[in-house]
Amino acid sequence: MISFFISALKIIFVLGFLILIHEGGHFLVARLCKVTVNEFSIGFGPVIWKKQGKQTKYEVRLIPLGGFVNLEGEEERSEEEGSFSKASIPKRMAIVLAGGLVNIVFALVVYYTLMVCTGNHVSLNVESTIQEYAAEIAGVQSGDKIVSMQGKHIYTKSDLDKIMEEADGSQLSVVIERNGEKKEFKITPTKQEYKNTGIYLKGLSSGDSTKIVTVGAGSVAEKQGIKANDEILKINGKEVKNQTEIVEIINEENVNALILTLQRGNEQIEITIEPEILYDYYLGITFAKAENTISNNLYYSFFETKDFTFSIFDNLKMLFTGKVRVDQFMGPVGISEVVANTNELADFVNILALISLSLGVTNLLPIPALDGGKLLLLVIEAIRGKKLSEKTEINIQLIGFAFLITLSIYVTYHDILRIL
Repeated sequence: MISFFISALKIIFVLGFLILIHEGGHFLVARLCKVTVNEFSIGFGPVIWKKQGKQTKYEVRLIPLGGFVNLEGEEERSEEEGSFSKASIPKRMAIVLAGGLVNIVFALVVYYTLMVCTGNHVSLNVESTIQEYAAEIAGVQSGDKIVSMQGKHIYTKSDLDKIMEEADGSQLSVVIERNGEKKEFKITPTKQEYKNTGIYLKGLSSGDSTKIVTVGAGSVAEKQGIKANDEILKINGKEVKNQTEIVEIINEENVNALILTLQRGNEQIEITIEPEILYDYYLGITFAKAENTISNNLYYSFFETKDFTFSIFDNLKMLFTGKVRVDQFMGPVGISEVVANTNELADFVNILALISLSLGVTNLLPIPALDGGKLLLLVIEAIRGKKLSEKTEINIQLIGFAFLITLSIYVTYHDILRIL
């Protein structure tokens, strides 16, 4: 009971706080632009607290899953002094952008601060090399420092990993620093094969479930009709009870075809798949931890925060290119489960920053009913030199709202299936 209460408090705090700063961004910029704010509300549903200020009515509502600021002349055009519809286009753009930007800036500041305080960064100094792997064979030694790869300066290990991924096993030009001198090595990464089914299981860290959370887009599993929420009962006639047993059977050298016995709803079905053979490439280097100094923590935290930021855009890119499906995205229910399962303060703060960044970036997408959609309409107005008709704007917003509601229901449905 206490655990449930603590989880509920964490969820309410995250959702309430992030909505508060988002709407607070709209509110503060509106006030700076001298636009009247009639109402500032956190949550939806029945009002549980309210206060009337000189100009604005402040409210807290029962359901902490949203919020809004009601600007004079935003929903229906008004000729009153301080009307949003009478403000200049730059001012309206600033008000619309403010909410998402506050979430993004907050996330970056929190994440950067967390990384600085953690002080657990990987340097580019070679601690050791693995025997018979590419780096050792090429002559890389303990104490060397990676300076550049393929002509590109390396700032952090994530830079190195990106270049390795792009090279896809081809020979690399690696410059290292040894005793103050730079040396260039031509290194062909060591290739290791692995089997990929495209199946992702629930309880990935604990290995205590055989339920499929999702199936990779375009994977062999998807092509053979395996679906999210199927539960693996047997592989090649052998009963499996956890993730570890599944991985062991898949990776057995002499096993090429897998006959999966699946529980789907009230029926058991059998599907045969042949795992795809893929390859990973390794230099075979163990990197030393960066010295825990203020300058190092500031340096590495900057680049980790940059990677953190672009990871959101990479996920959106994968969605639009079909590499990730909508049912793999996480809605309020899924987010709540992740928040509830955080144990340490650092994990909780990290999730808080991630959700804030996701909320900010997503809200600025050019989809009607989101802030990004409103911004797009303002750009169209600036290009046309006149406003769209009020009826047209309302219809566009209603279409966007209907789309978002449908999407939310779809994502929430899959969130619930993953949790059950």
